[in-house]
Amino acid sequence: MDDEALEVLREVWRARGQDADEVEAACGPQRACKSMAAVGFGELAAAGDGDLRSAWRTQLAREGKLAPGTTTVRDLVLGADEQG
Repeated sequence: MDDEALEVLREVWRARGQDADEVEAACGPQRACKSMAAVGFGELAAAGDGDLRSAWRTQLAREGKLAPGTTTVRDLVLGADEQG
């Protein structure tokens, strides 16, 4: 965590009369998550027809982020009309 952000949090805690022990008791011990072994998109595909590409298209369409005519990630980012 950025030192400046940490200092701001400490100031907020002091202003509320809290100390680090009270914050840890309320929020639990904080630690960085470093294991990425279980991170993936399998559940997204499993919820549909099993095809990850199709599942992503469905998700993007549901969120209003899939424009007609897009066929690649480049199209999504730059727009289907852009030529590079």
